[in-house]
Amino acid sequence: MYLVKVVETFRVDSEPEVKRIIEEAKNDGRFELIKYEAVKKQKKAKGEVIDEWTRVTLHKGFNVEAEPTSTIDIVYNVSQGAFPDPISNDNDNLF
Repeated sequence: MYLVKVVETFRVDSEPEVKRIIEEAKNDGRFELIKYEAVKKQKKAKGEVIDEWTRVTLHKGFNVEAEPTSTIDIVYNVSQGAFPDPISNDNDNLF
């Protein structure tokens, strides 16, 4: 099995961070940056902007589908965010 391409979407809170993410992706030798997008988003309540961010989408190519040359290991490291993981390995807290 060969990984051909992926699309990653990020929520980014500042313009300098948007530029940094895109530049790092352009210079990363582990994949080809096929295309990228940066779209400003807003959350409104009663016509008032209550939150703003930029959605950055990166399209990364790893192998040519017809002639793949490498296998890719995918690893996701997830840090706890605003909502804790609903799955717990602690059997003491089942009930």
